[in-house]
Formats: sequence, structure tokens, C-alpha cells
Amino acid sequence: PASPHGNVSKGINMLPVLLAAGRRALTQGPAVPSYLASFISTTSEAAQAAATASKKVAAGSTGKPPLYKEFQIYRWNPDSQEAPKYASYQVDINNCGPMMLDVLLKIKDEQDQTLSIRRSCREGICGSCAMNVDGQNTLACLCKVNRDPGHVGRVAPLPHMFVVKDLVVDMANFYAQYKSIKPYLQKKEKTSGTEYYQSKESRAKLDGLYECILCACCSTSCPSYWWNPDKYLGPAVLLAAYRWIIDSRDDATAERLAAVDDAFKLYRCKTILNCASVCPKGLNPAKAITKIKQSIAAGSPV
Repeated sequence: PASPHGNVSKGINMLPVLLAAGRRALTQGPAVPSYLASFISTTSEAAQAAATASKKVAAGSTGKPPLYKEFQIYRWNPDSQEAPKYASYQVDINNCGPMMLDVLLKIKDEQDQTLSIRRSCREGICGSCAMNVDGQNTLACLCKVNRDPGHVGRVAPLPHMFVVKDLVVDMANFYAQYKSIKPYLQKKEKTSGTEYYQSKESRAKLDGLYECILCACCSTSCPSYWWNPDKYLGPAVLLAAYRWIIDSRDDATAERLAAVDDAFKLYRCKTILNCASVCPKGLNPAKAITKIKQSIAAGSPV
């Protein structure tokens, strides 16, 4: 089979050449045992078949008839005087992977190498490829392509964020807000170098919180964050804040609650629940925000 590693693929394609040399040796050189001659002949046929299959895969042949679908991709280049626009691309989705990231990479590889996107893991772990697909924030690597050829796919950067180029947005403010909540364990006493004990019940309280990958899909889907991105911390950062507030090993709970007890930082949340509906990890930031409000009212984590 074809290999993504060029050296292996080249090795497969060289087999027929090497075996042809072996056949010439059979006819022109000294006598060769019959079993060896049979082996060379059989292996040569198999190698030729493998090389042919390798070429077909390398050419993208799937055996399916072409199925072209239109995708409109947001384009903007800060080095150009041209206004932002949606560029149209036709992609054979029968000769492409099933996810939106596959489509974008195919466009970048085969049609327009100037297309700028962020991507890394392709597994919904890193959060790099967050964008708006057909009107909803999601991860391109987890978003399946609508296979209806009559449907026009529309891809845009995360909404209400400063665009760096094409589908790449400026995450500086988002990361600065995340840094402001001090997302790490704080202890008042000097560490002894041993593990901090935590019961199973206390550990279970972190489920649904620690899984956040900071993709910003939730924050950029929140109208309150659109209106006050410089003051309101947003769903993702507040969910992370609650993850440390509720951690039984942390000694700065009171300070953490006081830090977010602000009319803009916390109380701009109106429980619209856009955040919960778009989270690619299935988390519920609105619930965490409500828990923070309840903890402030109670004076202790709830």
C-alpha cells in the first residue's frame, strides 16, 4: 500500500526495476535454480501490482465518481488593499477526507497555497482549528462535511475577533484573560515534595471542567463577550476559574472568588447558553458560571 513516507513509496516503485534486472540475469547469466526463477517471476508480478496501486492512491483515485461541492472561504490579507471577501472553491469530496479540516488542507495544497489556517493535532485536542462553519463555532477537525452537493459550505474565522489573516484570529486578549485567573495550583505553605492528597469525591468535582482545550468556541459565540471582550472574562475563562475554585488542593479559594466578583468580569453572563451548545468537548460553561455566582453568595465553593 502507499505510504505517506516518500522513501517507502520510492522503494515500492523501484522493485519492478530491480526484479527486471533479476530476470535479465536469468536469461543472460549462468543457470539459476528453477525455484529461484519462479520466485523472481512471482515477486515481480506482485511488485508491479503494488507499484500500480501506489500510483493510484498517490493520484487520489478512490474508485468513486467525482462529487464536487462549493465551499466559500473567508479571505483577508492585511498586506493587501483588497476588502475582506468570500472566495469560492470547488472540491471533489469523494476524493477528500470527511472533515472540514481535510477540505481546507486540500484547498491549500491543490488550489490556493496562500490560504492561512491554524491546525495541529487533527484530533480535537489542541483547539487550534477553531472556526465558524456554516454559522456555528466548531473545530474543523471534528466537523463533518455536509455531503449534499447542493449545499454551499461557508467557513469564516471565529466571530467578533480581530483577524490576523484569513481564518486566523488574534487570541492575545483571550490568553491574557486566561492568565489573569492564575490557572495553576496555589499553596500557602511550602511544598513538602510529596503528592497532594485528594479524595475520589473531590476529584470527581473537576470532571466537566479540566477537559477544556481553550479553543474559544464558547467565548466567541457569546453575545456578552462580543459586547465587552475587554471586561467580561467570557465562558471559557470563567469555566477555568471555577475549575481552580472547586479544587480541594488549592489554598487560594477566597482570593479567587474575590478576583472574579465583578460586575463585568462575571455578571455580564446572561445565561444565553450559546457556550454550552457549541462546545466541541460537550462542556457546560454556563453551569460553571452559575456555580461561581452561588459560591460567592455562599462564601465558599459549591
